[in-house]
Amino acid sequence: MANETKKDFNAMLHDSKDMPKLQIITDKGSIEKYGGDKMYFAPPMDYDRVMKSVPLGKVITVGEIRKYFAALNGADFTEPITAGIFVSIAAWASFQRSEDKTPYWRTLKTGGELNEKYPGGIQAQKEKLESEGHIIITKGRKNIRYFVKDYEKSLFIPT
Repeated sequence: MANETKKDFNAMLHDSKDMPKLQIITDKGSIEKYGGDKMYFAPPMDYDRVMKSVPLGKVITVGEIRKYFAALNGADFTEPITAGIFVSIAAWASFQRSEDKTPYWRTLKTGGELNEKYPGGIQAQKEKLESEGHIIITKGRKNIRYFVKDYEKSLFIPT
């Protein structure tokens, strides 16, 4: 995102954007890719709620949150683009609040990867995760990416 300091992320977090909603898609490629035609859209506050439920020492991926919403709402999958945007909104909204913080740093990208779009970037998320006992590893030589080592062992599954 751009111009984070000039945006009111808490207002964005509370804007449901006509969600939740279930949409039937007809694009054959998308149906094949995501395993069905029932696509769910969760509002930003729902992502924040799940992210807040991740306890100390645990992590979750955006993919696990999407699976949870799909199962909860009778959908084949949760829309991936808004998922990534709304997770970032929840992170920045928490960063802007002085109370009721969301431990957004515990929410990882696919494969346990750290999210460069969070407040403070990779370095801040890395420090927070390491302070909670996670080991951060790097992959790649030129385009270095950061991951929580064995994140599956600390994976939180919402219920």
